[in-house]
Amino acid sequence: MPDAIEVRKVPIHSVADASEMAKLIDDGTLHADRVIAIIGKTEGNGGVNDYTRIIADRAFREVLVEKGAPAEQVKDVPIVWSGGTDGVISPHATIFATVPPEDVTPSDDKRLSVGYAMSEVLLPEDIGRSGMITKVAAAVEVAMERAGITDVADVHYVQTKTPLLTLSTIADAKSRGETVFTEDTLHSMDVSNGGTALGIAVALGEIEMPDDSEVLKDRGLFSSVASCSSGVELDRAQVVVVGNAHGVGGRYRIGHSVMDDALDADGIWDAIRDAGLDLPERPRTADLDGRLVNVFLKCETSSDGKVRGRRNAMLDDSDVHWHRQIKAAVGGVTAAVTGDPAVFVSVSAAHQGPEGGGPVAAIVDLG
Repeated sequence: MPDAIEVRKVPIHSVADASEMAKLIDDGTLHADRVIAIIGKTEGNGGVNDYTRIIADRAFREVLVEKGAPAEQVKDVPIVWSGGTDGVISPHATIFATVPPEDVTPSDDKRLSVGYAMSEVLLPEDIGRSGMITKVAAAVEVAMERAGITDVADVHYVQTKTPLLTLSTIADAKSRGETVFTEDTLHSMDVSNGGTALGIAVALGEIEMPDDSEVLKDRGLFSSVASCSSGVELDRAQVVVVGNAHGVGGRYRIGHSVMDDALDADGIWDAIRDAGLDLPERPRTADLDGRLVNVFLKCETSSDGKVRGRRNAMLDDSDVHWHRQIKAAVGGVTAAVTGDPAVFVSVSAAHQGPEGGGPVAAIVDLG
């Protein structure tokens, strides 16, 4: 049986700051050697060359080692950073740690459980193709098993980090006589995220195995729990499965829903309800009463250039990429619901939730 989970959200005061996690370890809220995953937002540009992710990664790993976690163990902790805090989104990290058995709050109800796995190496020619989909699906199954989750309906959030394509990896593929999905490195972020999401959907039985020709083409194929991020810092898929399991105990529970479009605040409220909070029909931020730990969203500009029938210019804007614009817009909607700008809103949601919308996961503290 997996251990119970403690989960806390902390602000990041500068790019290389992990002081708030250090405080939680110092006061005994978390144990450094029991931290099993970190998911956060950094303040870089969110693009191929967003090195704030690497800086933040190093800062958090260094604190874990400084506070007593074995260095070899810390190397394997999945730390997933989504770059770009456009608009009101505030840099922060959500930290997941196991709880010593003697400190567990018992519960026979389903409570938060987390599992982690790494896929086989993803070659440049795999990205956005069946090679990626099958390797990611296999890793999701391993992570589910480690979380003690046997029913796919109990999986509410799958956060991944995968490699995107760079000039050097494209050249590597060509040197071996292989082709790649795209030679546009920024577009490869969408390709990597989309292929990964399809792998998650296959693993959870949301879709059948798709053809390569359907990747980024058939937006009717999607996962309602996938949150996929990509970057230059790894060559495999890092997979964190978050769900609920019987018998693990603890105070926390997770739920999910989808936003049907960029303005769908009700989709966020539905995820919070699904996590277990009893809310009125027309909820307000005050109804959360400090029990919401965090929400995790993916967003995407609708390919028709419209929101609720109204035209926007995001896809035509040559000055500011649509990635940044939609992230800022959905971040504002989300912060208006939660009352807290430290929300995890990530862009490039191909095959993650419905066209023009995206998946939402919410973790709540049931006490």
